[in-house]
Order: sequence, then structure tokens, then C-alpha cells
Amino acid sequence: MTITDAQRDVRTVFLGGFAGQLVSSAVWLLSAATATWRSPKTAMEVLVVAGIFIFPMTRLLLHVMARPSSLPKGHPMNALAMQVAFVLPLSLPLVFAATAYRQNWFYPAFMIALGSHYLPFIFLYGMWQFGVLAALLIGSGLLIGMYLPSVFSLGGWLTALMLLVFAFVGRGVALADNKTVK
Repeated sequence: MTITDAQRDVRTVFLGGFAGQLVSSAVWLLSAATATWRSPKTAMEVLVVAGIFIFPMTRLLLHVMARPSSLPKGHPMNALAMQVAFVLPLSLPLVFAATAYRQNWFYPAFMIALGSHYLPFIFLYGMWQFGVLAALLIGSGLLIGMYLPSVFSLGGWLTALMLLVFAFVGRGVALADNKTVK
């Protein structure tokens, strides 16, 4: 199996990241809404706790969509997918350290960590679009943290929107890819 074939498998099975991005967007939306109408502390808890369930909720959504929810056993991209899955949780201590210094850096720091998490997706999926998403998240996180840190929920709302848009971008890429293969 070539790398291109393996990447196509990832795009096809996970529909260009559609389900994962959709679930992630919903989690960020819930957190941003909580930040806006409840409290920053509760919003942080919502994002971290609900974030733990993004992968199982993604698999459930794929199942509901009558799609496979994982790559076949022995697929060459399984090991990379597993490694990529641990990048964000292992970055959380850095997010917590930034937040301990300044509470309003929670979302910007998380955006930078999330953007970094998406960089290996470029190779995993064979989709340059994940590089755009990563750059937007990292750049927005930096700009909000440096120039707009007084608006706590801004990064949450912006990330929810970016993830939602890129869910459909990825879906479009995967569907177009499947049409050209057939």
C-alpha cells in the first residue's frame, strides 16, 4: 500500500475529519456559551471534561452515519493516528500553566495547542487544508492572547466556528476524492 492510498483510506473512513470536527465544534460551542452566560471557570471545565469524550462521540457519530468508525486492523496509519491523538492531552499542562498566569489566556493557549495538534493531520489525511486550520488556530490564539485577552469567550466562539467550517471543508474534500477514485 502506498502512502497516498493509506491517506485516502483515512480521508474516506473519517470523511475528511468531518465527524471529529463537528463534535469538536459542538464541544467548543458549548464551552463558549458557558463562558458567555455562566462563568469562565465552568467553561474551562466544560471544554476539558467534554473534550475527553470527543473521540468516543466521534466514533458514535460515524456509527450513526452508518460509516466505519476506525481504520482496519494493521492499517499503516493506525500508529500515527494513535500518536496524533495524544498530542493535545499532553499539551494541556502548558494550557493550564498559561491559564494560571492569566485566566483569559485559557482559550488562546488552547487554540495554539489545538492548532499544533492539527499539524500532523496534514500527513495523516493527506490534506493541506489541515495546515490552514492549524495556522488559523495558532495565529488567532496568538492575536487574541496578545491583543484581545480581555474578552474571555472570544477564542471559544472563534474556534467553534472554525471547526464547524472545516468540518464541511474536509467532508467536501473526502467526497470529491471518492468521486475521482470511482
